[in-house]
Amino acid sequence: MPSDRSTASARSRATPKRVSRSRGYVASSLTVLAAAATWTACVPGSSNAPGAKSPERQSDAEYDVARDLFFKGNPRGALDHGIKAAELNDENTKALYFVSSVYLYFCQATDRDLASPDCRLGDAEKYARLALKSDETFRDARNLLGNVLTLEEKYPEAISVLTPLTKDPAYTETHLAWGNLGWAQVLSGDLDSGIASLKNSITQPRFCVGHYRLGYAFEKKGAFPLAEQSVTAALSVESPDCQNMQDAWALRGRIRMKLGKVTDARADFEKCRELSAESKAGKQCSQLLSVGGLSTMPNEHSPVSRAGMAAVTTVKN
Repeated sequence: MPSDRSTASARSRATPKRVSRSRGYVASSLTVLAAAATWTACVPGSSNAPGAKSPERQSDAEYDVARDLFFKGNPRGALDHGIKAAELNDENTKALYFVSSVYLYFCQATDRDLASPDCRLGDAEKYARLALKSDETFRDARNLLGNVLTLEEKYPEAISVLTPLTKDPAYTETHLAWGNLGWAQVLSGDLDSGIASLKNSITQPRFCVGHYRLGYAFEKKGAFPLAEQSVTAALSVESPDCQNMQDAWALRGRIRMKLGKVTDARADFEKCRELSAESKAGKQCSQLLSVGGLSTMPNEHSPVSRAGMAAVTTVKN
């Protein structure tokens, strides 16, 4: 989906603008669509040949249209053509992966996220599995499937899918695999394993989502100084998407309140509200600022935030 490849929004510059300004960093989870962008030239029988009539070539042509529509800001049209490409050739791996990625996009394109009627995680899982079935060595598809399973709260299965990817020397995006594995472990309640995995993910220091998740895990464990340090590292990455992670500003504000840093916490909540007062996190930050109840912010991620942080995938452009 649709820039430094190591940041949370790796190669997201071509991605349609999100409705929510509060989770610009979530583009990382949705930027997998560009992963297939470089494949067409490498596919035998590409649709570039004039007069292509075979189902395979028609499928490639439909995929090209789908990809172009997505990057022009028309994800619904892209999905229609992507599905047609998959129907014409059920072994068109890049089209299957693309369709799964667009379904995942709709789960995170608005503030409603998983509650949106357009969010069809079952279909995202289906096409990710089909892509992986078509090519068992398709590492990006395995990573994508792990993301979707985490969103579906199928944590044991997500962990099973993602673990081999972290040990695969041929996978060039291992920080993403470690980040996704660690997040699934944290959300499953296995904080120690999750923290260990997330520490591996931030060996790529610009991976701000990994820093954020590690901060969340440390907060859950009660290690507040380490939590503050990790979230600060996330917000310090020189990337607009990283510095506009609204949930991270809210999280650091909550951590700082627990550390007794009321003034710093207030500044974080103000930044959180500035990014968007209408999102779930923005409303929480606004409430805390208006009533002065700076110790009442919920400690658990809502489904919206879980969606926002769960899907980090590989992008190639």
